This record gives sequence, C-alpha cells and structure tokens, in this order.
Amino acid sequence: MDDPRWMAEAWRMLGKKEMRGEADNEEIVGLFRDVGRADVTSDDVPWCAAYVGARLKRAGHEGTGSLRARSYLEWGEVLSEPRIGAITVLSRGNNPDAGHVGFWIGETAEGPVLLGGNQSDQVSVAPFAKSRLLGYRWPREVSSLPSVTSRGAGLTFDKALVHVLAMEGGFTDDPDDPGGPTNKGITLEVFSRHTGRKLDPATRATRVRELRAISDDLVREIYLQRYWRPSRASEMPAAIGFMHFDASVNHGLTGAARLLQGALTRQQPSLDVDGEIGPPTLGAAARADERRLLTDFANERRARYRALPHFWKFGRGWLNRVDQTEARARMLMTEAEFTPVTSKPSTKGTTMTNTTGTGMPGKWWGQSMTIWGALLTALSTVVPVIGPAIGLDLTPDLVREAGEQLVSVVQAIGGLVGTLMTIYGRARAKQTLALNRA
Repeated sequence: MDDPRWMAEAWRMLGKKEMRGEADNEEIVGLFRDVGRADVTSDDVPWCAAYVGARLKRAGHEGTGSLRARSYLEWGEVLSEPRIGAITVLSRGNNPDAGHVGFWIGETAEGPVLLGGNQSDQVSVAPFAKSRLLGYRWPREVSSLPSVTSRGAGLTFDKALVHVLAMEGGFTDDPDDPGGPTNKGITLEVFSRHTGRKLDPATRATRVRELRAISDDLVREIYLQRYWRPSRASEMPAAIGFMHFDASVNHGLTGAARLLQGALTRQQPSLDVDGEIGPPTLGAAARADERRLLTDFANERRARYRALPHFWKFGRGWLNRVDQTEARARMLMTEAEFTPVTSKPSTKGTTMTNTTGTGMPGKWWGQSMTIWGALLTALSTVVPVIGPAIGLDLTPDLVREAGEQLVSVVQAIGGLVGTLMTIYGRARAKQTLALNRA
C-alpha cells in the first residue's frame, strides 16, 4: 500500500517560503483561501494549520477550517502510534492556546520529524522535541494504511516520485528516442500494457491520445506498481533508494540493478552482478559506505549513458539528471542527521536559538555537517549550470572536491577555536532546538 494521498500534495510545496519585506508569497496566501479564510492576505499570519488543511482538502479531506494548530486535537481519529502522514499536533511555549501542526514522516531519539508549513518561514522537514507532542490524528474516512518508506529518514514513494516527474517532464515523441511517445515518463508501450489496451498500427493513434490525457492517479499507480515496489528502493538506505528508483525508471529495473551492483562491487568485490535485487544486494547496500556508494552509483549511470548511441543528442540532459538526482540524494543524507543549527533571530517568522542549556554558546555553525552538506549540495548543483554563462566549465565532482577541501580547512580552524573556548567554559555536545514561532 502507498502513502496517504495528502502526502503527495504536502510534498509538492516543499521549499515554498515567505517573502521578505512587504511582499507576500501568493502560494502561501492561497492556503488561507483553500481553507475558507480569504480574508487573510498576508503570509506573515501563522500558517501551519492552513498548510495542513489545504493539503488535506486537495486530497479530498476536510480539515478543521481553523487557523489554530490545536484545533486538530478535536478532529479525526486518535492514533496511539504515528504513521506516515499522521497529523501531528505540538505545543508551543507555555501558552495553552498556541501550537504547531504538521505531517509525521519519521522519528529521532529526541522526538517526531514533521513535514510542515511555517517551519523557519517555509515548508520544510524539521525535528521537534518529544516533550512538545500533544497527539496524532487521522481522517475518520481513511483506513489504516501501511506506508511505503525506506529505512533511511525522509524518503517516501511520494517524495521520490515528485523528483522523477520533475526529471521526466511532459509529453514527448522524439523520433530519436527509442522509448517512443512518452508522457510523464510513461512510455506508450508501458501505458498500453498496464491498462490492458491493445497496441498495434491500427490503434496506435488512439493510444497516443490516451497517453497524452493520462491521469495523475494512473501515473502514480504505474510508478508504484511497476517501478517503486519491484525496485525495492524502500528497503535500501534513503539516498541509495532515491537514486535507485530514478535509475529504475530511466534504465529499467534490470539495468538499474546491474548499475547498483556494479557500484557495490567497488566495496564488496564478491557480489554477483546478476540484475536481481535480492537479499545479497540489499545486505551489501546496508553494509556499504552510503556516501561512497552514492558517488559510485552515479558514476556507473554516467558511464552507461556515455555508452549509448544517442548520447550525442540526449547526453547533456541525461548527465544533468544524474547530477540533480545525486545532489538531492545527498540532501536526504543531510536530513537524516537532523542536526539542529543556529539561525539569526528574524523580525518575521520563526526564530531558532542554539544553546547548550548551561548558558554557554552552542556549537559553532562551521562544525555543523548539516550546513556544510547543504552548501556543498547547492554549489555542486548550481555552479555547473551557471558556470558556462560566466566562462567557467566546472563539473559537480570538481566543485564537491574543492568544497570538501575547504570544509577540512575551516573545520580544523573551528576545532582549534573550540579547544580554546573549553578553557573558559563547559561544552555539551547536544543542542536544544527552540522554535519560538511555528
């Protein structure tokens, strides 16, 4: 079974954020209209409950219609245990009327991890303290659905599908593309086979028209049944599962399996490259160094593309797809760490403070692998794209290598500074994440 329908809607707004100054993000303001509060025209009004209600409504479920996060404590059915997509209500400060609400996607030792709106002024994934938890809720008309999620934090079928659809685009019928007519990554042959409709010269034009009009529900069904489940991406570490699902769509299930196995043999030479994802391959993936495996997997895909006869025409797009998939997979590894970070107080929205609980400053931001991971991912994705426009020809690997060398230098300096600081005060490794507004 797949994740609840509203999670696809929730993930679609990931990264949407408030506008600075007097301007307002119309997509966020639209959330208020969706829940029946068209009188609210500013994204500066707390909108976590509007985000939850609007996403539920788009999936066919009525929320509370309220902008109060705690209104969801009186909505739907009580869950004794969370599951993917559970509406999760948290307290906020000592005010019994204040709160925060979002969608449960995982758990750390400290507490729930939510996909939510108005988290640092945007739709984001964020961890929260277990002490703030007030309850989990579920729509009354929806049965209990086991989720399709990987062992790694943050990866679900819906999240992986959003990426694949962004890579695939809309309808194409390029005579040089061996896949033939394709819409949203679904080829005419796969569409016909999945729907049981006859495909021959006499029916081809009709099938093409039907493929052009394929529904989102059918697209989702095909990807779930023909790629996600057979690929077994959900049983792999999150970043590897993310890369493998995309590869399964673009290279085929057997082709992707062989590429993954080829990458794994660099760490575990005895593994058979047989094109079958079974216990030996899953076990090897679980034991592998995830970062190194992701790099090797991406390189296997690049080498495969370069060997194809149509690389001259589609090669740039294929390599760009691998670059973007690798970068986003690395973000999953960064999210899995869920390292709290320091943020300067904002005059608009969420303020995050970083203390050790003893009055001493928390860890210097330069020591946070979450921050460095995000920076290196952004640089390796953006620089190769804008570089040619300013006369630079840099590959993602080159940017990452230079960035990692810089990180080593900066963190070495940070280690020296940290050592000197311990002479004057105590340091604790654990940080407390405080959200003054959610």
